[in-house]
Amino acid sequence: MTAIPPESTHPQPLDKAAADAVNAVHHLYDPPLWLVTAAESPQPGSTRGGCIATFVARASIVRDRPRMLAGIARQHHTWRLIEASGRFAVYLLPEHALGLVWRFGLASGKHVDKYADLPDTRTPLGNPSVDGPIAWLDCQVEQAMSTGDRSLYVAAVTGGGMLTESAHPLTAGRLMARAPDDKRAELDRLYARDGGIDAAAIDAWRATPLG
Repeated sequence: MTAIPPESTHPQPLDKAAADAVNAVHHLYDPPLWLVTAAESPQPGSTRGGCIATFVARASIVRDRPRMLAGIARQHHTWRLIEASGRFAVYLLPEHALGLVWRFGLASGKHVDKYADLPDTRTPLGNPSVDGPIAWLDCQVEQAMSTGDRSLYVAAVTGGGMLTESAHPLTAGRLMARAPDDKRAELDRLYARDGGIDAAAIDAWRATPLG
């Protein structure tokens, strides 16, 4: 293993000019929005959760061994459920599915039951299912890694498919363009709040001695 130089073990926050330049790079692409769902166990009646994520991507080109990579913030209720069950489902959202974003993205499952008026339907792996997405994938965690602010999950895809072929995926940019003023203000507030939580978690993780 290549040794890590001492000066690179604890990177410092970027100054404003550098942070702005990196942010411009990130805005060159517009990631799709995914609904990530999980349950404490596969059994009907177990606690369900879900959150809106952009850090979801294909992780293998092997057709009969598909994998996905998902990064889930560790303060989310959904993260706890994935940790408990070792599985999750991802749903690609269509542009018109703003209601799903408001339901699963504006409140924490620690405080409200996001499924309060929804039937307890499950995927074959036992993950919560929902109506309205374009497509879905059932995922079984194979490896997880903590990065301080979130956990990165490499997961085997065990099933999935298209639910409709006539919709365009909702992206982060399209969400902000389509959101009413009050919802956009709330999204901005939550993004800033989560950024502060994530920054503190990254700093604490970086300060931990390397093993």
